[in-house]
Amino acid sequence: MKRALFLLAAVIATSVGFAQTGPKIEFISGTTVDYGKVSKDSDNGVRVVEFKNTGNAPLIITDVKSTCGCTVPSKPKEPIMPGKSDKIEIKYNMNPGPIRKTITVESNAVNYPEGRIPLKITGEVIVKQEVNVLEKKKSILNQ
Repeated sequence: MKRALFLLAAVIATSVGFAQTGPKIEFISGTTVDYGKVSKDSDNGVRVVEFKNTGNAPLIITDVKSTCGCTVPSKPKEPIMPGKSDKIEIKYNMNPGPIRKTITVESNAVNYPEGRIPLKITGEVIVKQEVNVLEKKKSILNQ
């Protein structure tokens, strides 16, 4: 019985010792930015990804990189204190077609390997089809 209690105490002490301390990043809406099906004419391509520092030390976003030049992210300039929130702004250039991009956030967060967090960007940009006036008249006459 003493051995079992000693073993249990040792397991608890070890797990407390391995608890992560430091800055932790938590994305409020998740790590996927879904544009959905959007029109190039009616959408400016800007999305905001909000996050919170749930750790016990200042969170520093050192870099935010895109996989291509068609997506431009911006990062916070100041450290984010524990319990505070901030945002990363993403601007996509709205090229027609499917959106499949990744943005890598580099930070000092201890809850992600090496502090690197991949943000996935998905969706589709469509071009509104223009209705030809002559086609419209033909369809009305045929009804």
